[in-house]
Amino acid sequence: MARNAEKAMTTLARWRAAHCNDGIKKEQERRPYLASECKDLRKAEKWRIQIIREIAKKVAQIQNAGLGEFRIRDLNDEINKLLREKRHWEVQIKELGGPDYSRTGPRMLDHEGREVPGNRGYKYFGAAKDLPGVRELFEQEPPPPPRKTRAELMKDIDADYYGYRDDDDGILFPLEQKDEQEYRERLIENWKSEKNNKENDVSENNNEIQSSQMHIPSQTEVQEVLLLRKKQELLDKYV
Repeated sequence: MARNAEKAMTTLARWRAAHCNDGIKKEQERRPYLASECKDLRKAEKWRIQIIREIAKKVAQIQNAGLGEFRIRDLNDEINKLLREKRHWEVQIKELGGPDYSRTGPRMLDHEGREVPGNRGYKYFGAAKDLPGVRELFEQEPPPPPRKTRAELMKDIDADYYGYRDDDDGILFPLEQKDEQEYRERLIENWKSEKNNKENDVSENNNEIQSSQMHIPSQTEVQEVLLLRKKQELLDKYV
């Protein structure tokens, strides 16, 4: 009997030690109150997944309309609080170099696959959508905008509609004036260049004509040549 008692005490002691160790471990792994306090990307991802599991659990609970109005409202508030906390952790994950879940994350859908309705960022889940005042909030559709008559539409059609007053803003005229001046200067430069080329061509042609023309002797020069030729003939004949 004593041996059995000792075994029982030993087993009890081991259980208490294991229970205490589990309590210390859980205390050490408690999720930080502020996401900005976590500087480890891996742990931040773990806390985000933990929050998603808590949200899924509470969303499953809030589907039961028999919980009562007060419990349903409390559950809906707790879900929205967890959603805000999840967004804080997603911002911190992005700051730590992780993925941007605000872009890649799925939309919040209800159990029927439809996007969860909300108002000003506050979402309503499960039986909360059927609470007094909530259903009426989403059943009210905004009235369609009144259609304008043809006369009202024609009031907005004036010279500005057709672009007739685009030059009155004082922007287009200086730009056109600048482009016109530049175009005029280019034309003058081209004209001067063509004129110089033509003058050079005419001068070269004149020089070529003057160099190729034959010298026409005068009458005196012809008589002198004939006299010299006769003298030469006489010398050849008698000398």
